[in-house]
Formats: sequence, structure tokens, C-alpha cells
Amino acid sequence: MTVESASLLFGRETLELRWPADAPVDVLRKPSMPRLADPVAAVRDALDGPVDAPPIADLARDAATACIVVCDITRPVPNGLFLRPLIERLIAAGVPVSGITVLIATGLHRPNLGEEMREVIGDDWVIDHVTVLNHDARDESSLVDLGPTPTRQTPVTLNRHFVEADVRIVTGLVEPHFMAGYSGGRKVIAPGVAGHRTIRTFHNAVFMGDPLAVTCNLAGNPLHEEQLAIVEKVGRVYAINTVIDEDRHLSFINFGDILASHYATVDFTRAYSELSCERRYDLIVTSAAGYPLDKTYYQTVKGMVTPLAVLAEGGDLLIVSACEEGLGSPEYVDAQRRLVEMGSDAFIRSLHAKAMADVDEWQSQMLMRPTRLGRVHFHTSGIDPDDFHLTGVNRCDDLQAFLDAYLADRPDARVAVIPEGPYVVPLLAAMA
Repeated sequence: MTVESASLLFGRETLELRWPADAPVDVLRKPSMPRLADPVAAVRDALDGPVDAPPIADLARDAATACIVVCDITRPVPNGLFLRPLIERLIAAGVPVSGITVLIATGLHRPNLGEEMREVIGDDWVIDHVTVLNHDARDESSLVDLGPTPTRQTPVTLNRHFVEADVRIVTGLVEPHFMAGYSGGRKVIAPGVAGHRTIRTFHNAVFMGDPLAVTCNLAGNPLHEEQLAIVEKVGRVYAINTVIDEDRHLSFINFGDILASHYATVDFTRAYSELSCERRYDLIVTSAAGYPLDKTYYQTVKGMVTPLAVLAEGGDLLIVSACEEGLGSPEYVDAQRRLVEMGSDAFIRSLHAKAMADVDEWQSQMLMRPTRLGRVHFHTSGIDPDDFHLTGVNRCDDLQAFLDAYLADRPDARVAVIPEGPYVVPLLAAMA
């Protein structure tokens, strides 16, 4: 019998899934992305040809301090490619080495220390030459209060190193994001280096429940609009934006004004990330995109939410995620415990009673999107069996057996396999 197959990203490995060639299974992949043949040259060209911004030698002239913000361990940004060339250009422009700080945008995640910090930075030269710090959203003394945003009155507190630097540069990946539309750019500031009051307001039930706060949408997205308002409060900010393919190779990089360069990168990645589909599927099999995105169940929820536009009501969604660090933060575990014990209706009512969400409970709210639409099944190697009930979804021990049984029991069902997880956003043709 002829078979088809796909490899699902799972931790640092892949899981192979097979099915008969005549089975009603579609594999949804992004179009083949370009791979930059010479990433070093691409970085040089991006830094030397900024988008809607002056050359680094001009923007850093007479500057005594510079702050470069990088994403934390949960984002596979190729920092090792561009941090040193960027820092060397700042030094050549006259910024003293002692005045340069690389700030890890942890949001409300834990700090990245030791070998993990080295993995994030990707270049020991950077660690040996400049100051590298973790942002601490709970340390009020490290924050600057910029006052509320004008439209929604979101309180804005940001890291002092960033706000008070003469040159401010953020870096990151631009990819679909299940609440902010697309990651990168302005999102690296808030929630990346924002204080806990800002982050917890961003993630309250009203923001999270807004119908426009969804994957790949920027128009009218309240999170995006508030992030833009925060950028305006900060003043001039520059950005390095990157796009990588499923093998983590660099496909695109630019540098320039934080807004103009981000929009240019979104325009590039839309053509690969947004996939037009003609139907909804009875079963979707997907991934949380592998390491480091699937280190926790908290991060795994993103992969559950991303394909919902093409999941049939009452359908099944099966996601694989290694979760080598388990469920997530203690706060998230507590939120999941409350969700499971209270039930979804009582839990959501409790969220709407707060102007500021408790830390990490917004991900429990997002989990209700797939669980209210259909049945969620979860294959993992990292969750303690005694804690599995806190996931709030069904356990799948054998991925292949699940698919085989599904196809045997429902031969007319339509199945989609999405090997790349949330890197691919399937949209109905009318939505795309």
C-alpha cells in the first residue's frame, strides 16, 4: 500500500506520521521560503541600508548610551548573526562600550541565566564585551512610568535602561501571533520590556476576548493599537526584524524605523505564513513548532489557537508538544487549576471582574477558544501524569494509533496535518 507521511516538529526532534495515500488528508505547509545564501552579507546590507531611518553612524552620533532589546529563550531569534555587527557599528559611531546594554525581553517570563543566556545571545563576544541584563517586570525601581495610553488608558511602565538610552533598538522575529496579529517590532517593547501592570492590562479578559485580537490581523487589533501608542510615548526607536524558515535558516532581515521596518517585514512574511483553504476540517493534527517554542504547555496553547479558522465546529484538534519544562510558571499552573475546578463559564466570569489579569492566566482564557469549538487532544513527553488533568484537554499517548483509528472510524472525514504548527496560519479563502 502506498503511504504518505509528514514530520511534526517536537522538541529538538520530529515525530513521523503516516497514512494511506488515498486517505482524505491534506498537508498544509507554507510555500517554500527563500533561504539567504549569505546571512552575514544580508546582515551587513540591512545595517548599512536602514528602512526610513538614518545610517547608524548618524543616529548614534554623540550618543553616550544604547540599549538593544532581544527576545528571551522562547523565541529562536538568530541573535548570533547580528548582535556583534550592530554593536561594532555603535562603537564605531562613538558609543562607549560601557554604555551599551543588551536587554533580554522576558515580559513576565522567568530570567534567562547561565548557559541559557549564552544560547539567547548566541555570541560569547557580546557577553564578554557589553552588559547583558534580564528585564524584570515586577521590579518597580527598574521601571519608568510614562502615563496611560490616550485611548484605552493602559498604564505604561517600561524598563529604565530602554527608555533612558540615547539609542534604542529592538530585535526579534516577525511571525504570526495569536493575539497581536504578528510578533516583532512594537511587541518587543510591550510586553517585552514592560512592567507587570502594563502586561497584565494588555492581557485582561477584554483585550483577550476582542474578536480582532487574532492571528495575522493588525487592522483594528486593540493590542496592536496600544503597542503603537506605547511606541509613540517612548519616542524614536529602531528595529532589526528577522524571518526564519522551518529549519531556522534566515529568510529575511531588515533594520530601520520600528514601524516602517516592521510593516515591511509583515508584508514579506504574509505571503508565506497565511495559507488560503477552501474548507474546514474535521480533524487537524498540528505541532507547537518544536524547540524552543514548545518548552511548556503555556506556550503550546498558541499552536492550538492558530488553526481554528479551519476547524469544523465540534471537530477534533490533536497537537504534539514536548513540554520539557512541564506546564509552565506556578501562576499558570494555578490558573489552569482554577479553570479545571471552576469550569469555563465561571472562570471567564472571574476574569471579567478584573481590570488586570493575574500573571499568565490569559493563556488559560486563550485555551478556551479551541476547547469550546471542538475536542482537543494532546501528545507530549514532558507533563507529569499526575498533573495531566490540569491541561484541561484529552491525553493522546500514541499519535499514529490515534490517526489510524480516526481514519478507520470516519472514512469520510477531512483531515489536515500542519507540520510547522503556528508558523502556518490556515484561513478560509473568504478570510485570506
